Amino acid sequence: MTQVLTLISNAEQAAITDEIKDKYAKLLKASHTSWLNNNIALDIFFNNEAEVGLLDMLKKENFDFAIQDPITRRKMLLLADMDSTIIQVECIDELADFLGIRNEVSHITEAAMRGEIDFKGALKERVSLLAGLKVSDLETVFKERVTLTPGAVTLVKTMNANGANTVLVSGGFTYFTGRVSELTGFKVNRANVLLHENGELTGKVGEPIVDSDTKINTLKEFKEKDNLEDFETMAVGDGANDIPMLQGAGLGVGYRPFPVTAKAADVVINHADLTALLYLQGYAISDFVDA
Repeated sequence: MTQVLTLISNAEQAAITDEIKDKYAKLLKASHTSWLNNNIALDIFFNNEAEVGLLDMLKKENFDFAIQDPITRRKMLLLADMDSTIIQVECIDELADFLGIRNEVSHITEAAMRGEIDFKGALKERVSLLAGLKVSDLETVFKERVTLTPGAVTLVKTMNANGANTVLVSGGFTYFTGRVSELTGFKVNRANVLLHENGELTGKVGEPIVDSDTKINTLKEFKEKDNLEDFETMAVGDGANDIPMLQGAGLGVGYRPFPVTAKAADVVINHADLTALLYLQGYAISDFVDA
């Protein structure tokens, strides 16, 4: 059976040289190779069983990789986490920092993302500390502190342009997922609702809470809605609450993930930006849609 090894480098530190290409092509007795982006992303097609120790070799390299069936690599559904995945920050930590209580909140966030404490309880505890924050301050935090992860817009718009459904599902807050969706092009977004009265946060979050169950159920919902096979679905995230979603997708991608999430993911991206998810599907840079 033909397989494809995809090598993906950080775009600003091109690491896939001709020497690297020749090294792995020879090792795999490749039938052919194809550049998706010169020195940034490469497909190596091979028909033999991968050599023992190949994965250990690849893990020591300064680029990302995946081995897939080339026939089933293109996806028609993308489900994505938001905080520390599509955007580069944890919104709840930034809200806490705005109030001067980052240290009281960020360690809880870290523990929840590592899977050490219950997500729902951790969310309620952190939101309670935000009581009194003005709703108008949310916009200030969004404008001044929320930045998209490189490649996010290209990822979403390229998949949209090729007929895929794109869904942003977050344990964060609708105030931010709605705005991030507008910037990136996600067709659907789901998250938690910060309750407020008289222009200030009450310190409570609306029910039901969006958690790991919500994420996997959202994946199942849209897979069934579009009558998709498992292999046509992709999910990406970084934290423990993303694990069921990653395991339920045809391809589960850990993006700069916590260790527990990395173990559960099919592919781990530690070097490249989010366009790696396009290269994984066989898109070349000439296929990318940026606007």
